Formats: sequence, structure tokens, C-alpha cells
Amino acid sequence: METPTSSPRAPSGPLAGIRVLDLSAYIAGPYGCTLLADQGADVIKIEPPGGDNLRQYPSTLATESRAFLGVNRSKRGIVLDLKNPSDHAALLRLVREADVLVHNFRPSVPARLGIDHDRLSLINSRLIYCAVTGYGDQGPMKDKAGYDQVLQTMTGMSTLQGKRGGPPEVIFGSVVDYYAAALLAAGVSSALYERERSGLGQYVGVSLLRSALTMQSARMIWADGESLDIGRDMRSGGVTGIHPTREGYIYISANTPHFWKALCERTGLQSLFDDPRFDTVRKRAEHHEEIVPKLHAALASRTAIEWETLFGDAVPSAAARRIEDMFDHPQVTAEGLVATFEHPVVGQYRGVNHPIHFGRTPAPEPFAAPTLNQHESLLESNIP
Repeated sequence: METPTSSPRAPSGPLAGIRVLDLSAYIAGPYGCTLLADQGADVIKIEPPGGDNLRQYPSTLATESRAFLGVNRSKRGIVLDLKNPSDHAALLRLVREADVLVHNFRPSVPARLGIDHDRLSLINSRLIYCAVTGYGDQGPMKDKAGYDQVLQTMTGMSTLQGKRGGPPEVIFGSVVDYYAAALLAAGVSSALYERERSGLGQYVGVSLLRSALTMQSARMIWADGESLDIGRDMRSGGVTGIHPTREGYIYISANTPHFWKALCERTGLQSLFDDPRFDTVRKRAEHHEEIVPKLHAALASRTAIEWETLFGDAVPSAAARRIEDMFDHPQVTAEGLVATFEHPVVGQYRGVNHPIHFGRTPAPEPFAAPTLNQHESLLESNIP
């Protein structure tokens, strides 16, 4: 078993020496800061007295939220009430020595709390100030609360996820939040790089609206004169997708001629490959009602796992698994993607490790998400 990780580690990784103040809550902001911690940054999570709301999310764990643990690894944690003058002053002391500050308040809130960009940049001109919002800093919706599935529904993702003519469906897994987190980590890293040249910090804006639309850039193209029914251009007619087998389901991707040929050969459907009516993705999409039933009949002869093995490298595919099955998957193990953590309340648990691989400046070992105000002693020192 891996050595449990439970406390801050020696500085390492490409962002070693960078200090991040994480005032954000839920997923997008906090996980963006975790991605910075994964690259070596020293992240201090600053929560209000009641804690990050993610701590209260339903969980089968008795003492902590699974979501909070997964989103907030490798951070030290303190509590500050920014409406309390002494706590506000403590934050300003931290800002003077920080490299990055991240929050997800609505645009009108930071000025009321005395932590807006203009004010903090006077205290620390090198500060990278990152605001995560629902809809951005401008426009009629700027002060509206934004959440992952709200933005999915607003921007067409839920409509696209549903069947044509059917009701919209959300995509579970907080995909908009996690993509916004990636944009946060990328934007902050770029601003830090630019600071090496200019010596100055700057404002970095990330929004769930930007995230949701950027995720759909392959579909968000509207040429002059064409109809507006463009959302399903990327669909391949049902050949590429999830299919039932004798036991379980399997995802198959067979858009290229090479993979289409291999799929037909290994399922005994050579006649489909030989038929010129099906020799392009577009043609197969047009004739999916004829092709898919034959494919399903062939797939019914084996289980999903058996088909995955049979397809091997010849046909991109994956048997449908549970997330629980990934903890000991041989590929996950080979890549070192799971670590064992030691938490003061939960005890040992396993979670994600090293999402990015660095060859010359390896990332530090992760450690467990903090309990509420676990590192309050930091406020009594100069925060080493």
C-alpha cells in the first residue's frame, strides 16, 4: 500500500514557492486551487465560520463530505470571518505575502467585503487576483448566482444530452465546474508567467458561462445562411456510442475507416464493411437504423468485458464500469493515479494523485483535505 499522506510536504513541483489564498467554495474555484497545489503551490483554504458549503453535501461518509475531500486535497485550512475587523485585517496581512488570491463571490460582493481587486492590488502589486463567477463581470446577469447544472441548462448542454424530441437531461459529474477549474489553473499559471516579465500582478476572470461555452467550441459555429439546427453535427448515427452486450454495456468508437473495418471484422459483420452504402461516417449515420440492430445482435454473443478484450487495440472501446472499479484498475495503478491519504477524522482513504506528470520538476505528494480550521495556528505565526 502507498504511504499515507497527511500533512504539508517539502516544496517541489513547477509552482513550488507560490502561495495561493483560496477563498472560494463548492467546486470550480476550490478545485482550480487544488490543481495549483498539485503542481507544487502552497494553498491556504480560507473558509467562513460555517465552512465551505460543500462540507455539508450528502455523503455515505459519517464525518466528512466525500466531495469536499476530493475537491480540496493538498491544502492547509483556516477560518476567517471577513465581516469581523480583526479577521479582515488578518486576511490583508496574508495578502501582502501571497502570490495568488482566488474567490467565487458575485461581482458586487468583494467591494462590500473590502477585498476587491483595486484595493488588494494597492497592498500587493504582484498579486494575481482570480475571480470565479457564474456569468462574468459585466452584463445583466453578472450578479446572478451560477451553478453547474444551471449553466448546462442555459447553454444547450442539457438539450443536447437528451434525446431529440425528448426532455433535456443534465450531465452528472459537474463537468462545467471542473472545466472552469482547469481554466482557472491555466489562467493563473499564465498570469504568473507574465509576472516574471512585468513584475506586476493582474486580474484573472473565469466564469461558468465561459466554461460551458468553451467546452462546446466544436458545436458553437454558426455560418452565415445556415439553419440553426446545428447542435447535433458531431453525432455519428449511433454506431459510435454505448451498446448492450450479453452482459453489460460497451462504448465503441469506429469513425475512421481503419476502426470501422476492425469492428466489422471482429463482430463478424464483414458484409457491412464491404457495402459501399456504409463506407463513410456520414453514410453510416444516414443508415443507422439498418446498421445498429445488426451490431447489437452480434454484440449479444459476448459480455462487455469479453468484447473489450477481443477488440483490444484494434477498436477503441471500453466496458461500462463504476468509478469504484477504477481504484485498482491496472492502468490506473501503472500510472500512479491513486494515493492513500491520512485524515484526522475520516482516517485512511484513497483518492486522486498527480493529475499532471512532470518529468524534470516532479509534483509533490498530495495530502488530505483539511478539517475546518485545522491549521488555525498559522494565524499566530508568519505562516512558513
